This record gives sequence, structure tokens and C-alpha cells, in this order.
Amino acid sequence: MNAILGRLGRMLTNRMLNWGTRKGIDKAARMSGGTTADGKMTPAAQKQAKAAREAVKRARQAARITRRMR
Repeated sequence: MNAILGRLGRMLTNRMLNWGTRKGIDKAARMSGGTTADGKMTPAAQKQAKAAREAVKRARQAARITRRMR
């Protein structure tokens, strides 16, 4: 019984950590870059944030592929 509960606990912990990591990466990608005086992102910052989001998307895809290969 202890082994089953331990396994479930690890699975839950890993999922929560992965979720938090993904949310943090997304937030950092959105918040990076400069803003104008009215608080909106500059066009250069928008391009940088979009590139960061796309890089995160590619990293997630690569992680999924490597998990399948194991």
C-alpha cells in the first residue's frame, strides 16, 4: 500500500512541477521586452515575445518526442 501511495504522490508532484514550470516560462516570455509610456509592448518587444513563445513550443514538442522514444 505504501508503494502505491508513494508512486501516486510522485506522479502528482511531477505533474504540478511541470505545470508550474510551463506557466513560469510562458509568463517570462510574455513579460520580457520593453514597454512604451502607456504600458504597451513595443513592436520589437512583441516580436521577441513571439519568438520566445515559439521556442517554448518547440521545446515542449521535443520533450514530448523524447518521452515517446524512451
